Amino acid sequence: MTNRFTLKLIAVSALLIGAGSTFGQHVHAPTHTASPYAGQQTREIKSLSSAQTADLLTGKGMELAKAAELNGYPGPMHTLELATQLGLSAGQRLASETLMTRHKAEARDLGAQLVQAERALDQAFASRQIDAARLTAHTERIGQLQALLRKSHLDTHLQQTALLTPEQIARYTQLRGYTGAADTAAPAAASIHKH
Repeated sequence: MTNRFTLKLIAVSALLIGAGSTFGQHVHAPTHTASPYAGQQTREIKSLSSAQTADLLTGKGMELAKAAELNGYPGPMHTLELATQLGLSAGQRLASETLMTRHKAEARDLGAQLVQAERALDQAFASRQIDAARLTAHTERIGQLQALLRKSHLDTHLQQTALLTPEQIARYTQLRGYTGAADTAAPAAASIHKH
């Protein structure tokens, strides 16, 4: 009986020691994880990365025209890049270049306004000069600028598509790797063109 008691005591002690070390690990484990935003508090404008700011100021597309691009409405930049493969006429090339120049200027202007609006919102929070009314004014301005910028990108695709033939649109779709959408998107886009 004594040996049995001793063996049980050793077994129970081993279990308690194991449980104690496990318990100890849980007690000392961190109770929080770092935010994915950690480090972003040093940004000049907290809601925009430096890359996003640069994209807005230079008029980059930032995927704002995806609804058009992926549904068979070419944009001027890629149309001009593919000018030879698309067989653009001199008139189409000139009209596309004019469209691109005009759009880039508009996108840069709207982008600069959006960066400034985001900066103003950031400064309102940083300076503790924010309340419900100011928040509404800031976010409505930002929302308006975002909508205008996206409209500008999408409208440019509409205008570019109107400059092309249905065959050029289908070829563009193929060259850009959207062959799955070419059969349905190009005819729909072509039906609204005036040539």
